[in-house]
Amino acid sequence: MDDRSIAAEHADSRSIVRTVIAAAGILHGLTLVSCAVGPDYRPAPVALGGFHNARAVGARNAAIPAPPIDRWWTGFDDPMLTSIVERALEQNLDLAAALARVDQARAAARGAGAALLPTADATGQAAKGRLSLESPLGAIGRHLPGFDRTLTLYDIGMGASWEIDLFGGLRRNAEAARAEAEAAEAAGAGHRITVAAEAADAYFLVRGFQARLAFARAQVDTDERLLELVRLRFARDVASDREVAQSEALLAQARSTVPLLVAGLDAELNRLDVLMGDQPGTHAAELAREAAIPTIPTILGDDEPVDVLRRRPDVIAAERHLAASNAGIGAALGQYYPKISIAGLLGFESMSVDNLFRSATFQPQGIAGLRWRLFDFGKIAADVAAARGAEAEALARFRQSILRAAEDVENAFMALVQSEARTRELLNEVAALERARDTAEAAYRGGIISLTDVLDADRLLLVAQDELAKTRADAARAAVASFRALGGGWSGSAGVTVATARGHA
Repeated sequence: MDDRSIAAEHADSRSIVRTVIAAAGILHGLTLVSCAVGPDYRPAPVALGGFHNARAVGARNAAIPAPPIDRWWTGFDDPMLTSIVERALEQNLDLAAALARVDQARAAARGAGAALLPTADATGQAAKGRLSLESPLGAIGRHLPGFDRTLTLYDIGMGASWEIDLFGGLRRNAEAARAEAEAAEAAGAGHRITVAAEAADAYFLVRGFQARLAFARAQVDTDERLLELVRLRFARDVASDREVAQSEALLAQARSTVPLLVAGLDAELNRLDVLMGDQPGTHAAELAREAAIPTIPTILGDDEPVDVLRRRPDVIAAERHLAASNAGIGAALGQYYPKISIAGLLGFESMSVDNLFRSATFQPQGIAGLRWRLFDFGKIAADVAAARGAEAEALARFRQSILRAAEDVENAFMALVQSEARTRELLNEVAALERARDTAEAAYRGGIISLTDVLDADRLLLVAQDELAKTRADAARAAVASFRALGGGWSGSAGVTVATARGHA
């Protein structure tokens, strides 16, 4: 080959490379200025009035000030509760699974974003074969002098391809994936709130069962002493056999409440162990020592609904799902438009390794492609209709999540206020029944009243004491539900885009 031919090849190669680069630059510029198909997302408007039970919560006379909303469990001033909640947040397996789903969603978002960028590949191969003499090439070459049927071919190069997102379908896919990743992050934050609330709820139930057991066992001791008194009076012919039987029945009734309470206590201890990622029975000894149910701190009831929505991960997740479904409409509409792609290859091919990297073996290629679906029996239209239906569903779920959030707040506030009111009444009832039981027992010893009056007072006291312990635990659990309903339990550091705050405030 002469110098002119080599120079011409060089010129052609440079021309191809320049053409590919120029085409890529032009199409990239068009991509930047082009508009993405489909509707642009705008947050749905939300209108909520103030919480009608907030005034009752604000009127509580709590001795402990309101804790930070993201660490509300510290407000109960109970080191054991704080330790349990923080261990659960560190070790809970459901929360670990939720965070793993967040990682998956983030990876999917990165993958969808990478689809907007070119893909480059490096290739290399060495092939050796024997040509058939009956093949078209072999039939011609066999008659040429020096023909060798054995062929060796070396090929090395680098190629790049790029689908130009001229109409924004890929961008809508990436937008949907980002929104789904943010929804997963919000769901992860929601799991954190749930784990903290469940751990505190189980802890208060443990303390409630322990208090109820203490009352039940104290009642058993009292009924045993009463039975001894009745038997002594029976031995002296002062009491009847019927009174002995009644005392034995009352003692058996008091004793029968203990097994149910022990079973309930063990179940809650096992629940706590699982919440902390441990085998049931691991922390039973640590919690075996009884402790009083802690005092409930102040709960600020003056939050505006928009503040609650900013903190509620379930509302955030529902809004992000809505944004993703909106982008899904654009991705479906993008199928109506042509797909434009370019590809380029820079490589060398030679039958000899020594001659591989030479100008004569250099073979650049540039390819531009167009693919446009013209007829598909309505498949695209069906995909678009499905995407619009998914958006309508997501919108309804988003609005429902807001109503559910308001319902949770109202119910938790009411449960807290009424539980505390019931606790105060039960305290008065227990005090009165203790006086009545002591008076009745003294009167029975003096022979003034019958044993029936003593048994009735004793039975009523047991029921009231049990209800008091249960209601105290219920009030603490209602406080936990209030903090949970307000979206407390996370600091907002998960990187979640709180789109509800935009346009709703």
